[in-house]
Amino acid sequence: MSASVELSPVDLEILRLLQNDARITNKDLAAAVGIAPSTCLDRVARLRDTGVITGQHASVDAAKLGRPLEAFLFVQVRPHRRPLVDPFVEHLLSLPEVRAVYHLTGPDDFLAHVATSSAGELQRLVLDELTARDEVARVHTNLVFQHWSGGPLLPPGA
Repeated sequence: MSASVELSPVDLEILRLLQNDARITNKDLAAAVGIAPSTCLDRVARLRDTGVITGQHASVDAAKLGRPLEAFLFVQVRPHRRPLVDPFVEHLLSLPEVRAVYHLTGPDDFLAHVATSSAGELQRLVLDELTARDEVARVHTNLVFQHWSGGPLLPPGA
Protein backbone atom coordinates (compact mmCIF):
# COMPACT_ATOMS: atom_id res chain seq x y z
CA MET A 1 0.00 0.00 0.00
CA SER A 2 1.22 3.46 -0.76
CA ALA A 3 1.69 6.04 1.97
CA SER A 4 -0.77 8.87 2.28
CA VAL A 5 0.19 12.29 0.97
CA GLU A 6 0.11 15.50 3.01
CA LEU A 7 -2.68 17.67 1.60
CA SER A 8 -3.46 21.29 2.36
CA PRO A 9 -7.01 22.64 2.61
CA VAL A 10 -6.54 24.09 -0.90
CA ASP A 11 -5.48 20.67 -2.22
CA LEU A 12 -8.57 19.11 -0.63
CA GLU A 13 -10.82 21.71 -2.23
CA ILE A 14 -9.16 21.10 -5.61
CA LEU A 15 -9.81 17.37 -5.20
CA ARG A 16 -13.43 17.95 -4.20
CA LEU A 17 -14.08 20.20 -7.18
CA LEU A 18 -12.31 17.94 -9.69
CA GLN A 19 -14.22 14.89 -8.46
CA ASN A 20 -17.48 16.76 -8.97
CA ASP A 21 -16.48 18.04 -12.43
CA ALA A 22 -13.21 16.85 -13.99
CA ARG A 23 -13.88 19.13 -16.98
CA ILE A 24 -13.60 22.35 -14.97
CA THR A 25 -11.06 24.68 -16.55
CA ASN A 26 -7.86 25.46 -14.67
CA LYS A 27 -8.89 29.13 -14.65
CA ASP A 28 -12.26 28.36 -13.03
CA LEU A 29 -10.68 25.87 -10.62
CA ALA A 30 -8.09 28.45 -9.53
CA ALA A 31 -10.79 31.09 -9.01
CA ALA A 32 -12.92 28.66 -7.00
CA VAL A 33 -10.07 27.87 -4.58
CA GLY A 34 -8.67 31.40 -4.51
CA ILE A 35 -5.22 30.91 -6.04
CA ALA A 36 -3.47 31.98 -9.23
CA PRO A 37 -4.02 29.77 -12.30
CA SER A 38 -0.28 28.97 -12.50
CA THR A 39 -0.27 27.88 -8.85
CA CYS A 40 -3.38 25.80 -9.43
CA LEU A 41 -1.77 24.09 -12.42
CA ASP A 42 1.29 23.27 -10.28
CA ARG A 43 -0.87 21.88 -7.47
CA VAL A 44 -2.89 19.67 -9.82
CA ALA A 45 0.36 18.44 -11.41
CA ARG A 46 1.72 17.60 -7.93
CA LEU A 47 -1.49 15.72 -7.10
CA ARG A 48 -1.01 13.69 -10.29
CA ASP A 49 2.74 13.16 -9.73
CA THR A 50 2.19 11.89 -6.19
CA GLY A 51 -0.54 9.50 -7.37
CA VAL A 52 -3.40 11.20 -5.52
CA ILE A 53 -5.12 11.89 -8.84
CA THR A 54 -4.94 8.69 -10.88
CA GLY A 55 -6.96 9.74 -13.92
CA GLN A 56 -9.99 11.52 -15.27
CA HIS A 57 -13.01 9.54 -16.32
CA ALA A 58 -16.26 10.05 -18.14
CA SER A 59 -19.32 8.57 -16.46
CA VAL A 60 -21.49 6.83 -19.00
CA ASP A 61 -25.01 5.44 -18.91
CA ALA A 62 -24.60 1.73 -19.69
CA ALA A 63 -28.23 1.44 -20.84
CA LYS A 64 -27.71 4.15 -23.47
CA LEU A 65 -24.78 2.12 -24.79
CA GLY A 66 -27.00 -0.93 -25.26
CA ARG A 67 -26.09 -2.57 -21.95
CA PRO A 68 -29.15 -2.03 -19.71
CA LEU A 69 -28.63 -5.08 -17.50
CA GLU A 70 -25.99 -4.56 -14.82
CA ALA A 71 -24.97 -7.18 -12.29
CA PHE A 72 -22.39 -8.02 -9.66
CA LEU A 73 -20.75 -11.41 -10.09
CA PHE A 74 -19.24 -12.87 -6.93
CA VAL A 75 -16.65 -15.41 -8.02
CA GLN A 76 -14.93 -18.09 -5.97
CA VAL A 77 -11.77 -19.58 -7.45
CA ARG A 78 -10.02 -22.78 -6.37
CA PRO A 79 -7.27 -22.98 -5.59
CA HIS A 80 -7.04 -19.35 -4.55
CA ARG A 81 -3.33 -18.93 -5.18
CA ARG A 82 -1.20 -16.07 -6.46
CA PRO A 83 -0.34 -17.71 -9.82
CA LEU A 84 -4.06 -17.74 -10.68
CA VAL A 85 -4.91 -14.19 -9.56
CA ASP A 86 -3.22 -12.10 -12.27
CA PRO A 87 -4.28 -14.26 -15.25
CA PHE A 88 -7.84 -14.44 -13.94
CA VAL A 89 -8.05 -10.66 -13.44
CA GLU A 90 -6.53 -10.09 -16.89
CA HIS A 91 -9.18 -12.38 -18.38
CA LEU A 92 -11.99 -10.52 -16.63
CA LEU A 93 -10.65 -7.12 -17.69
CA SER A 94 -10.42 -8.29 -21.30
CA LEU A 95 -14.18 -8.86 -21.42
CA PRO A 96 -16.10 -5.86 -22.83
CA GLU A 97 -18.94 -6.39 -20.34
CA VAL A 98 -16.70 -5.94 -17.29
CA ARG A 99 -16.74 -2.46 -15.73
CA ALA A 100 -14.71 -3.14 -12.57
CA VAL A 101 -13.04 -6.01 -10.72
CA TYR A 102 -12.32 -6.26 -7.00
CA HIS A 103 -10.21 -8.85 -5.15
CA LEU A 104 -12.01 -9.69 -1.89
CA THR A 105 -11.69 -11.37 1.46
CA GLY A 106 -14.43 -13.66 2.71
CA PRO A 107 -16.23 -16.53 0.99
CA ASP A 108 -15.88 -14.98 -2.49
CA ASP A 109 -12.54 -14.12 -4.04
CA PHE A 110 -13.57 -11.62 -6.71
CA LEU A 111 -16.39 -9.22 -7.43
CA ALA A 112 -16.95 -8.18 -11.03
CA HIS A 113 -19.33 -5.37 -11.97
CA VAL A 114 -20.69 -6.15 -15.43
CA ALA A 115 -23.11 -4.56 -17.90
CA THR A 116 -24.78 -6.69 -20.57
CA SER A 117 -27.36 -6.26 -23.28
CA SER A 118 -29.75 -8.91 -21.91
CA ALA A 119 -30.30 -11.74 -19.45
CA GLY A 120 -29.22 -14.17 -22.18
CA GLU A 121 -25.97 -12.26 -22.64
CA LEU A 122 -25.40 -12.31 -18.87
CA GLN A 123 -25.97 -16.07 -18.88
CA ARG A 124 -23.49 -16.49 -21.75
CA LEU A 125 -20.93 -14.40 -19.88
CA VAL A 126 -21.26 -16.49 -16.71
CA LEU A 127 -21.29 -19.87 -18.46
CA ASP A 128 -18.80 -19.31 -21.27
CA GLU A 129 -16.35 -16.84 -19.72
CA LEU A 130 -16.41 -17.75 -16.04
CA THR A 131 -17.71 -21.17 -15.03
CA ALA A 132 -16.04 -22.74 -18.09
CA ARG A 133 -12.65 -21.86 -16.53
CA ASP A 134 -11.06 -24.62 -14.44
CA GLU A 135 -10.21 -22.34 -11.51
CA VAL A 136 -13.76 -21.00 -11.11
CA ALA A 137 -15.54 -22.97 -8.39
CA ARG A 138 -18.69 -20.82 -8.10
CA VAL A 139 -20.35 -17.69 -9.44
CA HIS A 140 -23.11 -15.92 -7.56
CA THR A 141 -24.99 -13.22 -9.51
CA ASN A 142 -26.82 -10.19 -8.11
CA LEU A 143 -28.69 -7.88 -10.48
CA VAL A 144 -28.42 -4.11 -10.09
CA PHE A 145 -31.80 -2.37 -10.02
CA GLN A 146 -30.51 1.15 -9.46
CA HIS A 147 -27.23 2.89 -8.72
CA TRP A 148 -26.26 6.00 -6.76
CA SER A 149 -22.78 7.48 -6.47
CA GLY A 150 -21.32 8.93 -3.31
CA GLY A 151 -19.71 12.30 -3.00
CA PRO A 152 -16.05 13.16 -3.50
CA LEU A 153 -13.51 10.96 -1.71
CA LEU A 154 -11.42 12.96 0.76
CA PRO A 155 -9.14 11.91 3.64
CA PRO A 156 -10.74 11.11 7.01
CA GLY A 157 -11.58 14.25 8.93
CA ALA A 158 -11.29 16.52 5.89
